[in-house]
Amino acid sequence: MLTVHHLENSRSQRILWLLEELGLDYDIRRYERDPVTSLAPPELIAVHPLGKSPVITDNGRTVAESGAIVDYLLERYGAGRLVPAPDTPELLRYRYWLHYAEGSFMPLMVMSLIVGRMESANMPFFVRPVAKAIARRVKSSYLAPNIDRNMAFLEQSLNESQWFAGENFTAADIQMSFPVEAAAKRVGLATGYPKLSAYLERIHERAAFKRAVERGGPYNLLGRPAGPTTG
Repeated sequence: MLTVHHLENSRSQRILWLLEELGLDYDIRRYERDPVTSLAPPELIAVHPLGKSPVITDNGRTVAESGAIVDYLLERYGAGRLVPAPDTPELLRYRYWLHYAEGSFMPLMVMSLIVGRMESANMPFFVRPVAKAIARRVKSSYLAPNIDRNMAFLEQSLNESQWFAGENFTAADIQMSFPVEAAAKRVGLATGYPKLSAYLERIHERAAFKRAVERGGPYNLLGRPAGPTTG
């Protein structure tokens, strides 16, 4: 039986969604984060040495990393679903967005979260001005311009089609859901990004997405409840 090692508030929620889209049977093994550090528990290290999620086990195989898991599941069980046809422009777009999600955009979102915490962290009063000055410099000189450029790129890409790889929903949209959710938290979509906002609404309305949230439980993405539970 295929098992998803599901860490709360993690990228493994996307794997549950993919499995629901494919209509596959699977088990969930749940793990809770440390309440102080937010790190995964040591039990997850027994599954994969890095102790991170998502991880799946399937017939003696262990597969980690979101993109690798998506590829594995589609190659083994997809039967051509959720992937554009070979030798098409849509397939090139699909591959790009599948890897862009974690390779380009999510690092910016995570860095934004860390820098934001630097600004509000408890620290000795004589260190606070220096830390805040460093955080402001990183935000103004690196984070803000790069996030703005990427957000504009994402919005423009959705001007071309309603889904990232074309007019048909694909697994690239599942992979992109986490970065767009993160952007909704860190940047906000209501003002200036109507295409991204509508995209997120379409995601939340998919029956398979709702089933995945029901099975996996509501998740709090970068400090913000994600999915249909946001209202």
